[in-house]
Amino acid sequence: MDSEASANRPVAIDGKTNMLSSYRLGSLKLPNRFVMSPMTRARTTDPDRVPIPIEAEYYVQRATAGLNITGGTFISPQAIGGINIAGIYTEAQVDGWRKITDAVHKAGGRIFLQIVHSASVTHPSLLGGETPVAPSAVNSNQKVMTKGGLVDTVLPRALTITEIHAIVEDFGKAAANARKAGFDGVELHGGNIFLVPQFLNTVTNRRTDEYGGTPEKRARAVIEIITAMGKAWENGRIGVKLSPEISGAGGYSATDHVIAWLNDYKPAYLHLRRGFDASDKPIELMREHTFDHFRDLFKGTLIGNGGFDLVTANQHVERGNVDLVSFAKYYVANPDLVARFEHNRSLALPDRATYYTTGPKGYTDYPALSEKS
Repeated sequence: MDSEASANRPVAIDGKTNMLSSYRLGSLKLPNRFVMSPMTRARTTDPDRVPIPIEAEYYVQRATAGLNITGGTFISPQAIGGINIAGIYTEAQVDGWRKITDAVHKAGGRIFLQIVHSASVTHPSLLGGETPVAPSAVNSNQKVMTKGGLVDTVLPRALTITEIHAIVEDFGKAAANARKAGFDGVELHGGNIFLVPQFLNTVTNRRTDEYGGTPEKRARAVIEIITAMGKAWENGRIGVKLSPEISGAGGYSATDHVIAWLNDYKPAYLHLRRGFDASDKPIELMREHTFDHFRDLFKGTLIGNGGFDLVTANQHVERGNVDLVSFAKYYVANPDLVARFEHNRSLALPDRATYYTTGPKGYTDYPALSEKS
């Protein structure tokens, strides 16, 4: 890490560098470096996509995390990409989320809302028969959960410039609604292969206008979205999640352009997911050194995600590669994950068959450690 990067990096409140030490995230004081990663759990059975009471219980159970981040939440009807997932575009949805944030805050936690547009990763049956939209007419070749089960994505139509502007506004409205709902901040979902990475990637963005071509132009919509979100929140309450290693083949250099812009924007954090499979793709081979690369590019708070356990999380925090680490599967089955790590207790294993089902099974029924265990 160069001296300038080191000088500009945030430091822990108490000077410690481990997963159990506190951390200052803008104006928020986090009691530890654990982040509950955004995870789709498909429990919103309300037909109007209003969060239901069991979701408040789920987040409260995990409120000891330094920071909770909700699963991806749709910014508009056009953004929908799956069944039983909440939105943030109606007053009823805002009121439903307010019950959750109130409960989390009462439990002493902190919670950000992740907002998303699914772009081509959806299906006409989820959109009232409408054709999905995307930066370009490129099928993302993904599976989508519908009422009839998993189905293949279809060929989307390319967004018009006017429609891109409308989506930018929808992100701004969603961010404002998140604030009304009592969240501590908002995270832009720019990971996997949804709208944001579809703009950044040359495989899914074949535009030749002001939103395609050069890395700067491919990054333009993303920067406009973050700017629109900033009309409702101060920059230090806006997080951005990206996953450049797993968002498909092809040119992804626009990501570096976004990160360079974020250095000046000074968001709450940059949340990066690394690849961690056995792929022989050059960027996958970076696995353990992913954050060495991005730590040099980004000067602010960096959240690492992707295949971490306590040992590797501590190693990355101690080296300064990341400031916080987010966990997904461990938080599914271990609501008291921080305590288990602190006391070196065994971890429960999640039941993958219940990841996206409805009801409490595999959701709120994982027990916490008893005081005598």
